[in-house]
Amino acid sequence: MSDKKSKPSVSPSLESSTLEPPNKAVALKYELDSAPKVVAKGDGEIADKIIEIAEEQGIVLYQDSELVKLLSKIEIDTEIPSNLYQAVAVVLSFVFQLNGKDKEITEKSKQNSQP
Repeated sequence: MSDKKSKPSVSPSLESSTLEPPNKAVALKYELDSAPKVVAKGDGEIADKIIEIAEEQGIVLYQDSELVKLLSKIEIDTEIPSNLYQAVAVVLSFVFQLNGKDKEITEKSKQNSQP
């Protein structure tokens, strides 16, 4: 049997669709008294729905595929691990600045740290 006959035939559209990774999304919730939590995550249509709901609710979207890969390994309703604090802090800072809440958060944090 020749090599040509033993190779499977793949249509260009199938090949290109298998090379493209599915959409992924992770939603985080942050409250001042605890670490951020993963509150939703998913691939494909679920990711699209998470993004759609966020947009409808006026929630800021931040795109970082490497961070999403790491966060998607965390169970829903679980705080992020300490090794991701710095990366998530960058995201939260971005969101707070866009929402004009960076000063408000700083003030609340100062009030909570006073005896």
